[in-house]
Amino acid sequence: MTIYNINFGIGWASSGVEYAQMYRAKLLRGLNTPLKFVFLEFMSSENIQTLTENIGFHDEEVIWLYQYFTDIKIAPTTYTVDDIKATVHEPIIEETQSGKVRWLTMNENESFITCYLKNENTDIVDYAEFVIDGKLVRKDYYSYVRTFSEYYAPFENKAKLYMRQFYNEDGSVAYTEYIDEETHVYAMKDAKLYTREDFVAYFFQKLKLTADDIVIFDRATEVGQAMLQNSGESRVGVVVHAEHFSENATDDHHILWNNYYEYQFTNHQEIDFYITATDRQNQILASQFKKYLNATPKIYTIPVGSLEVLKHPKRKRKPFSIITASRLASEKHIDWLVRAAISAKKEVPQLTFDIYGEGGEREKIQEIIDENQADNYIQLLGHVKLDEIYTQYELFAAASTSEGFGLTLMEAVGSGLGMLGFDVNYGNPTFIQDGENGYLIPIDIKEEGNDVIIARLAKAMVQYFKDGPKKPHETSYQIARPYLLKNIQQKWKDLIEEVLHG
Repeated sequence: MTIYNINFGIGWASSGVEYAQMYRAKLLRGLNTPLKFVFLEFMSSENIQTLTENIGFHDEEVIWLYQYFTDIKIAPTTYTVDDIKATVHEPIIEETQSGKVRWLTMNENESFITCYLKNENTDIVDYAEFVIDGKLVRKDYYSYVRTFSEYYAPFENKAKLYMRQFYNEDGSVAYTEYIDEETHVYAMKDAKLYTREDFVAYFFQKLKLTADDIVIFDRATEVGQAMLQNSGESRVGVVVHAEHFSENATDDHHILWNNYYEYQFTNHQEIDFYITATDRQNQILASQFKKYLNATPKIYTIPVGSLEVLKHPKRKRKPFSIITASRLASEKHIDWLVRAAISAKKEVPQLTFDIYGEGGEREKIQEIIDENQADNYIQLLGHVKLDEIYTQYELFAAASTSEGFGLTLMEAVGSGLGMLGFDVNYGNPTFIQDGENGYLIPIDIKEEGNDVIIARLAKAMVQYFKDGPKKPHETSYQIARPYLLKNIQQKWKDLIEEVLHG
């Protein structure tokens, strides 16, 4: 019996889906349940092990679609510059380095190897580019051996990728991927596959799933059919990570499902169970299945995260301090929080606001801070582990208008913070008791302009510090207790028993 958790990609600034999977891994390990986390996207900037280890997956738990058909294990990168030199038949006449990039020059005719190092102070190489007579011909990627190569040819004054070869440990070719723009053909030992969907279907067939296995779709866009049709006798579940429908495009006769879930919902007869993170979403989804599809599928409520312990401050919380933590993405509206904090500072002079996370909006947010000369009390602190950081603050603020659950909200109440967030489904009402541990802020994003919304956020910040809830920290700890690991672990244990044995 194995539980396979299906995802696409993973990066340094992972989304809530990857963090949800990481929490799930911790829970299920405690039940001694065999686990695999499957990643289906092609990734080449770094060894996938670097990324999966960073978030907390164990090497033996990880399956990468593109490496699955080789005998190379998921493992840390140990391949070195000297290993590369040993494969080169021409002498290296010059070696230079800048930061994490080292160049090995072979002759004076623009032939060189560019080595991209894991760290600038080591000789370990993630990948290398081979340039012959000024033209890129190959890129090699490494872990403890060479894992795969990309081959290039000149086309319209650029290097065009036309082939990838994936290797076994002994250097033999395991399979080849031929590439022509958007066309990909996979030449396997026993099959030719002409689309990525075929490639995914082939992978699922090779898993040889049985009735004792559970497959959980965390993501399935565009390949849901290929996966579902090749899942064999396994039990298939779908985790709903976000808002699952568009309220604006839904009426009494038609519903517009979120396109991430539409295939899995409309084919509910092929799905054994669904998981939502909150009771509220469970209730809404169940009523919609009945109303629009006349269906009553099994839906479990299992929070996507859990808390190992409730964390209490080791020293007094910093007075008038606010924290937020999220991807710096437009839908998180961190810019609203920054402008609100700037406004609230006028009435709460001691106010500080620290922002944790990375993303595409960083530059825009920094510009707002700089324009308002707020850098002495508003800081962008990047992506760091927050386990012991939350308890340093008094108040957690969120400005997202849609959260399927809100892992950072759970972590914040688990550290006893006061809470601010909009009165929207699903995360905020789960973790914020209005007037008790903070405030649920009304919002009508269709009717209200940004200035109105920002002013309301600022007012809530001021109210919290001037005349806020009497015991917000104690209330947050009470809200957090049901999310302790042992409680969520029991929910998973019950689900597995019911799904496999009825």
